[in-house]
Amino acid sequence: MARKVIIDCDPGIDDAVALCLALFDPRVEVVAVTATEGTVPADQASRNVQTIIDQLDPPRLPRIGVATPPENPPDLDGRFLHGDDGLGNSGLAVSQLHHQHPSEKMICDEVRSAPEQVTIVALGPLTNIARAFQRDPDLPTLVGRIVMMGGCSVGRGDVTPAAQFNTHYDPQSARAVFRSPTTKTLIPLDVTREVSLSLDVMSELPDELTRAGSFLHKILRFFFRAHHQRLGQESIHLNDAVAMLAVLQPELFETREMAGDVECRGELTSGATIFDLRDKPEWRPNMEVATSIDAAAATDCLVRGLAASVGRG
Repeated sequence: MARKVIIDCDPGIDDAVALCLALFDPRVEVVAVTATEGTVPADQASRNVQTIIDQLDPPRLPRIGVATPPENPPDLDGRFLHGDDGLGNSGLAVSQLHHQHPSEKMICDEVRSAPEQVTIVALGPLTNIARAFQRDPDLPTLVGRIVMMGGCSVGRGDVTPAAQFNTHYDPQSARAVFRSPTTKTLIPLDVTREVSLSLDVMSELPDELTRAGSFLHKILRFFFRAHHQRLGQESIHLNDAVAMLAVLQPELFETREMAGDVECRGELTSGATIFDLRDKPEWRPNMEVATSIDAAAATDCLVRGLAASVGRG
C-alpha cells in the first residue's frame, strides 16, 4: 500500500523537482501539497504549487493548501537563484482556484482523516506545521512522521554562517516543531549538499515534448545558469529533492538519534540548529538526524525518478 504523504513546500526549483519525484512514484500517495512562504512570498508560493501540479499533470491530483506569511518574516528570499517567480522566470499562467483552504487547515484535515498514517514532508520553513499543531493540540500525536529538510548539523549555514534558510526564515516555528511530541527525521543541509548534479543530468530528463519534460528542462536550465552566473558553480544542489529521497529511498541515508533545538534570538545565530553532542548530554533525543548519504546512489535515484516523470502527453 502506498504511503500517504503531505508535501509542505515553498517552491522553488528544487521543490518542483521534489514534487516531480513524488507525484509519479507509486510508493507514495501525495494526498495534499501545502504552500508555505520562504523562497518566494506566500501568494507566489501558492500560485507555484498549483502551477507545478498543472504542468506535471500527475495521475492523481492532490489537494492544495495556500500559504499565509509568518508573523515576522526576515527580509530574505531565494529568488536570486530561482527567478522572480521562483520557477526560473518560466512565465507559466495558472488560473486561481475558486475554493482555497489555508495550508494549516489542510494539514489538520488530512492527518485527522488518516491518523498515524500520514508522513509530512516539510521542504520549506515550518510555519504551516507549527500553526497546525497550535490549531489542533492533539495533532502531533496523530502524525505518522515528519521528514524535514532544514538546519545543519555541523554549523555551516547557507544564508548566515550558522543557519540554513528554512530554520532561519521562521525559527520560532522550527523550534515549536522540533520540540513537539512527533516522530521526526531531519535531513540537514550538510547531507543534502553531498549530492551535486552536473549539466549531464539534462540529457537524462524526460523528452521536452512531454509535459513534465518541458517543465523540467525549462526550470533546470535556469537553475544551472543562475548557479554559474551568481555563484560561479558548474553543478547544482537540489536539497529538497534529496530530502524527498529520505521518504522514497530511506536506505540511502545513515542516521543518528539526536537531541536538537533551534536558536531563536541570537544576532549571529538566529535559526541555527543546535544539537547536544556532549559526552554526557542533558537533552533527551527528540529526532532522527541524517549524518551521511550514499551520494552516487542518490544521484542515480534522482535521475531515474525524473526520467519516470513522463506526465500524460
